[in-house]
Amino acid sequence: MKNIPKLSTVNETFHPSWVSLLGQEFNKPYMKSLWSFLESEHKKGKIIYPPMHNWFEVLKKTAFDEVKAVIIGQDPYHGEGQAHGLSFSVKPDTIIPASLRNIHKELLNDLKIITPAHGHLASWSKQGVLLLNTVLTVERSSPRSHQGAGWEIFTNKIIKELSKKRQNLVFFLWGNEAQKKFPLIDKKRHLILQAPHPSPLSAYRGFLGCKHFSLANKYIYKHRKNEINWTLTAIDQNSSPQKP
Repeated sequence: MKNIPKLSTVNETFHPSWVSLLGQEFNKPYMKSLWSFLESEHKKGKIIYPPMHNWFEVLKKTAFDEVKAVIIGQDPYHGEGQAHGLSFSVKPDTIIPASLRNIHKELLNDLKIITPAHGHLASWSKQGVLLLNTVLTVERSSPRSHQGAGWEIFTNKIIKELSKKRQNLVFFLWGNEAQKKFPLIDKKRHLILQAPHPSPLSAYRGFLGCKHFSLANKYIYKHRKNEINWTLTAIDQNSSPQKP
């Protein structure tokens, strides 16, 4: 079992544009406390998702100055082989979770995008969609187990920096936990889209039919940026089954 990486080396894996904004966070007491917690859980033999090399995947895939939209999730998927560091996304050969299936349904409803055979959202990241969970790790089969350990302070910092130093971004706040981030975002500088969470428990209360993807593209186009192609690539059309 690999050791937790040294805290002092973590930001070496980030896209360079994030290092100057977030580098000092790793010297702060909350981050040292978070790292002690993760090391302790690891030493106890607990399985943590996503894999360690994916904990900060969101800051590797999308540069700070290339962000166009932010989709805020909660904590990572807690099943084996699902989470890989991007909110709502799963690895290409993984069965698509229910919340993500509802996102696919809304893409079909809103933009007539045919439901893909996979739930790997990395192509969105490459176009400037920051797929940010508010908590970046979770214990296997134990949702919300790492809430309150310190990740929220770090991810709030990311949201605040984007709000303050960028303009005309789209923030997707789906569900109560994401909507708690509303006060961190300057609504005069950015578009904030709110809806119920895409979970089967709440999607039919307003997520399905919200048309957030087309609304985002209209706003992005208005501000002279290339629209996001929400169609997922066909790289995995021959891989595993879609539904349980």
